[in-house]
Amino acid sequence: MDIPKKRTRIKYGIAFLFLLLVEVLIALYVHDNFIRPYIGDVLVVIVIYCFVRIWIPEKCRLLPLYVFLFAAAVEGLQYFNLVSVLGLEENMFMRVLLGSVFDWKDILCYGIGCAVLGVYEVGKHFF
Repeated sequence: MDIPKKRTRIKYGIAFLFLLLVEVLIALYVHDNFIRPYIGDVLVVIVIYCFVRIWIPEKCRLLPLYVFLFAAAVEGLQYFNLVSVLGLEENMFMRVLLGSVFDWKDILCYGIGCAVLGVYEVGKHFF
């Protein structure tokens, strides 16, 4: 593996771990009506993006769109109550990971997060 790709992977790995820690801290300690439901949802798509970029360090202009589609699909599965369908209502980890309540505002937050990522992707080509 060449050095630039390795550095890119390390950079995204560090960003992933840091943002994942922020997400966990928000989930555990922030119980408000703004940061946890909105900022947390904006950040979750950025966490997913960073994770994917560890494994795909090359340019991928459409990755923010793919991350949005994935997040929206997971939210859509919440609409169909996937946690209950799979019999995981008692499993707190899976309920948090998959989510259990569909909300259009979550999809809007994912869109905002992915728009930020889109600006980042475009900006990388100019700098």
